[in-house]
Formats: sequence, structure tokens, C-alpha cells
Amino acid sequence: MGETNHGAYLITEAQTSYEEQHRARVRRYLLIMAFRIPMLVLASLVYTWTHNGLLALAVLAVSIPIPWIAVIRANDRPRRRRDEPSRFDAPKSDQVALEGHPIHTIDG
Repeated sequence: MGETNHGAYLITEAQTSYEEQHRARVRRYLLIMAFRIPMLVLASLVYTWTHNGLLALAVLAVSIPIPWIAVIRANDRPRRRRDEPSRFDAPKSDQVALEGHPIHTIDG
């Protein structure tokens, strides 16, 4: 008798579950936000060591966009796989209008 393969086969193009996607987004958010606290501590240390308020403010300025970046990256959809086909097949209606074909309108 021949050997049978009892491995798992992918029979659908379904994406990962919502829970897995949520866990990945939370992980990504926490990883990016983990850089914020050390930046705030670094700003206080820079001020303590140098007594230069402008330098400490520069370090703080670098940390200002971190929450915004974390939210944007965490709410981003999962990356598209290389083998995933493009699903956008919109008609090229505006291209037809640009090529000089007549556009018919109905007068009411």
C-alpha cells in the first residue's frame, strides 16, 4: 500500500482570524510605544547632565510623533503577501472620457 500524506492543506484564501490580527496589532503598538518612555527618561537625563533645556526639548520633540506612528502602524491592515493577487478591477470609465469618446447624457 502507498503512503498517505496526513499534513494540513490550505484550501481557502481566508485571512488570519480577527483575534490573531488583533494580537499582532497590539504587539506592534506596544513595541513602538516602548520607545516613548526611554525617550522621556533620556530627555530628563540630558537636562540633568548638560543643563541645556534646548537639547532636552530636542529629545522630547523626537518623541512627540511616536504615539501617532504607533496608532497608524497598529491600525494598518496586514501586509499583502507576494502571492496575493490584486483584487481591484475597476472599469476605466474616466480613461474613455479622456480619449475623446462622446459622453451621452440624458436631459430630464
